[in-house]
Amino acid sequence: MTQASQVTASPASAETAEQPVAAIENPQGRSPILLICEHASNRLPARYGTLGLGPEELESHIAWDPGALGVAKELSRLLDAPLVHATVSRLVLDLNREPSAPDSIWTLSERTTIPGNLDLDDDERTYRAREVYDAFHDAVDTFANARMAAGELGAVVSIHSFTPVYRDVPRPWQIGLIFNRDERYARYVEAGLKQDPALTVGMNEPYSPADRVFHTLERHAERRGLPPLMIEIRNDLIRTEDGQASWANRLAPLLREGARTL
Repeated sequence: MTQASQVTASPASAETAEQPVAAIENPQGRSPILLICEHASNRLPARYGTLGLGPEELESHIAWDPGALGVAKELSRLLDAPLVHATVSRLVLDLNREPSAPDSIWTLSERTTIPGNLDLDDDERTYRAREVYDAFHDAVDTFANARMAAGELGAVVSIHSFTPVYRDVPRPWQIGLIFNRDERYARYVEAGLKQDPALTVGMNEPYSPADRVFHTLERHAERRGLPPLMIEIRNDLIRTEDGQASWANRLAPLLREGARTL
């Protein structure tokens, strides 16, 4: 059974105090891989209400990456790897963006307007950057620095999911591997996945660092000289626990052996 803890980098305000924004699963895990899942949750702290959205919208991909946390938790168990995941929806603030980026707080996600994010003043943006972005990434930094100082950190892997169709265009990939300058880990996992001829593996698809989706790995892997890998799985394949377990079992040996070769 994995151990779990929750941490924040600074005291939470009364509005966000019901739950820290970063949770750590299996903090004593022996794997050198650190798993991160930034879009794990569709939870909105009470301060934000529903942001003007309905239940169907809050369950959709605009609020989180469906299935990603289930895969990440199963990988944490199979690899005996620590996992840091968010407990706040990306509708409040996208943790995989610089807080100064115009799309760190979405007002329009694909075709959905987020009424509660319209016309935010500088004070509210600063508040969210401090209470959500800083709290999450400072928690990751604190944990990663301790693991690295102990010689227990060798790679960082972030787990995401993507929609089967985007703007009416079907996406052909079941899984995408996103990488930047250091592509060694991605190429190792790609070679393993391509042993299954039924799989279509996207390399820097459906996103790439050019889409500014590599922020977390740039901050927590590249800046430490560690191999990074972002994994995107099509979310219709991981809606169920069986699907999540299947993909985790497929990926775990490739991630384990790949980390040993780097």
